[in-house]
Amino acid sequence: MQRRTSFEIINDILFLMQRKGGKLKPTHILYGGNLSYDRLKKYMEQLEKRKLVEVTFEKEKKFYLLTDRGYEYVNEARKLKQFTEAFGI
Repeated sequence: MQRRTSFEIINDILFLMQRKGGKLKPTHILYGGNLSYDRLKKYMEQLEKRKLVEVTFEKEKKFYLLTDRGYEYVNEARKLKQFTEAFGI
């Protein structure tokens, strides 16, 4: 089995968040993205730094929110994926 690249993992996380309404608990991202806790933490920090996601708390529970910039990324990444698949890349 081939390992996923960082680009693929980031896409998987953001696509998952978009499909689930843009707001998820860390554990849902962990399982849905098939990540270890350490890798989840690393990638979510990167996504926060790039302002693709933000952290919020509700009743002391942590959630990640997909930002407008995150939604824009997902839409553009989807277009790129469709384009490359159309050419068999």
